[in-house]
Amino acid sequence: MPQHRIYTTSVASVYPHYVTKAEKKNRTKDEVDQIICWLTGYSPEQLQSRLDEDVDFQTFFADAPAMNSNRSLITGVVCGVRVEEVEEPLMREIRYLDKLIDELAKGKAMEKILRG
Repeated sequence: MPQHRIYTTSVASVYPHYVTKAEKKNRTKDEVDQIICWLTGYSPEQLQSRLDEDVDFQTFFADAPAMNSNRSLITGVVCGVRVEEVEEPLMREIRYLDKLIDELAKGKAMEKILRG
């Protein structure tokens, strides 16, 4: 079965879209970074390094220092798909990230986004 093309897409090429989506709703790049770091366990410096290295989503998630154990609490629909029903593990991680960015753009409080 062919691999989905998002797996080989660089995170750095999508990252500006996450930031733009957030900023259009008066949220910040720092909040986007906080979400990504919460989900993956990367420090802000490690995140910036991964973006500078232009790694793809597959590598980005495979190398994540500590995927957050509370990520299974992320539920809802992204692009018409329920994130909790996505069977392929890498696609589910990508959808988790998409859902968190959506929640940020919709004005949800950071404590709720980070499932705290």
